[in-house]
Amino acid sequence: MLALLRPYLSTRVLCVLVVCFSALMLVAFIPTLFRNDTALQIRASRQGTTLPDGFYVYQRLNAEGIRIKSITPDNDSLVIRFDTEEQSMAAEKVLHQLLPYGFDIGQMDPSGSSQLMNRLSLRKQSVG
Repeated sequence: MLALLRPYLSTRVLCVLVVCFSALMLVAFIPTLFRNDTALQIRASRQGTTLPDGFYVYQRLNAEGIRIKSITPDNDSLVIRFDTEEQSMAAEKVLHQLLPYGFDIGQMDPSGSSQLMNRLSLRKQSVG
């Protein structure tokens, strides 16, 4: 009798494993897909002006109690990501006071492809 049930059990076990794996993947990717982070972009508005050091910006914003998700250079700008819109707005206000004239600081609208890649990224983002 066990010989008769063996093919049925293996197919059933396989189906259960596929369903469990699918459920696990769904649970893993749902938070990543619906993550809503905001970003600021700092650009030099004049030729010859160098961007501020990312670590300096991190230290100053951290001293103000603003939590930063990541700071990365992007072409000729510095992109700072935050978990919430409130953190981003507070950081923009602090950066306007902190950085001298000659820098454009503003909210960054993520493009469709980079936003999708950001949402699909499973790597933990870090500062630095």
